[in-house]
Amino acid sequence: MSITPRKLNSFTIFKLPSAFLCGVRTKFIDSKKCIVTVKHRWINQNPFNSMFWAVQGMAAEFSTGALMISKIQASGKRISMLVTSNKAVFTKKATGRITFTCHDGELIDAAIEKAIETGEGQTLWMKSIGVNQDGVEVSTFDFEWSLKVKQSKK
Repeated sequence: MSITPRKLNSFTIFKLPSAFLCGVRTKFIDSKKCIVTVKHRWINQNPFNSMFWAVQGMAAEFSTGALMISKIQASGKRISMLVTSNKAVFTKKATGRITFTCHDGELIDAAIEKAIETGEGQTLWMKSIGVNQDGVEVSTFDFEWSLKVKQSKK
């Protein structure tokens, strides 16, 4: 079963309802990148009339995590995934529709391959950049993901 934006958006309704209510939506996913958007609205604003940083973080993390889920599913292996660390930089007020893009599909491929090959956990840093409707960067998030192939039950 391939992962599509529609399936990911349905997933958020049931598994990540706060992200769904805040307007986090997947627009595109393939083997190399994932694009997630969120629009500044009343429900996701901060007192300074821009988007709350945590809402930006949800959208940014989802762009990396959805790509990770897709790659794990394609591997056919049982692999656990976990965010172990993150960093963020905010460069402009987030208003209007913000688009987060992660281009790290090939990094995931290498980490999964090494995890399967060695049986050891792997970590990788993935980046998601948020831009507004004018193409101006408003925030950049880096997430450190940990991967580990699950042991088969005997």
